[in-house]
Amino acid sequence: MEDLLPLAFREDEGSGDVTSLATISEAARGVALLLCKQAGVVAGMPLAEKIFRFRGLEVNIRAKVSEGAQVQAGTVLMEMEGPLRGLLICERTLLNFMQRLSGIATVTRAFMEALAGSRTQLLDTRKTLPGFRHLDKYAVAVGGGVNHRMGLYDRVLVKDNHAEAAGSVRAAVDRIDSEYHGRYLVEAEVRSMKELQTLLDAKVDVILLDNMDDETLRRAIALTRARAPSIKLEASGNMDLQRLVRLRDFGLDFISVGALTHSVKALDISMDIKGAAHGG
Repeated sequence: MEDLLPLAFREDEGSGDVTSLATISEAARGVALLLCKQAGVVAGMPLAEKIFRFRGLEVNIRAKVSEGAQVQAGTVLMEMEGPLRGLLICERTLLNFMQRLSGIATVTRAFMEALAGSRTQLLDTRKTLPGFRHLDKYAVAVGGGVNHRMGLYDRVLVKDNHAEAAGSVRAAVDRIDSEYHGRYLVEAEVRSMKELQTLLDAKVDVILLDNMDDETLRRAIALTRARAPSIKLEASGNMDLQRLVRLRDFGLDFISVGALTHSVKALDISMDIKGAAHGG
């Protein structure tokens, strides 16, 4: 937020809200309602206070729902009382954040429900909006998902391009072990049963089964559980709600879904002024 808020206000408010300056007196105060116009999961409630404080505004915020609440269309999320000009200056910035985060939390909750009763955890990916990595992943957590690595720096993940550059996925994993000696959790991506078999005696913590059909996934899981039961298994690629329902009893440790953050449909939230005192 510290990085994003200066940018958000610079691009939206710019040199001043010329409409509010002309139509609303500086002394005018009022009450605004934050209204959720469709069913979903709410994320970003704590951001309102941060946004108003950044803008130097004293706004009395009365939350009507808790963070992560599942709400129906027509639910009032919060009441905000303060200077009218300030409320309107902050309106779009607040909505932009909350609509995006609530959209992520809503789709995450739907995917979590598809995995209900399963041992499998739902993971996000790095397919986030630039600058929003922490916020997007926060919204996934609000929706009930689990955060995968935050960036390139906090976990080793050998992907197909690393394997190609190193000669093979096994060669890449061996170089990782030689370089870091267990300093990082090590995950490696495989795209075939042949690649999987080369890793079952390697120093790898998680194997990512990428873009495998259901039958190949079953075979890969059975082979790994039999020969290397300590290795955890993650699946990714072409994951939608219907497929997660099929996969929830396969015995996977993780399923990662890029669509949680890369194809966000904003939740419909609006701000409506409901009471104004015209002063000055």
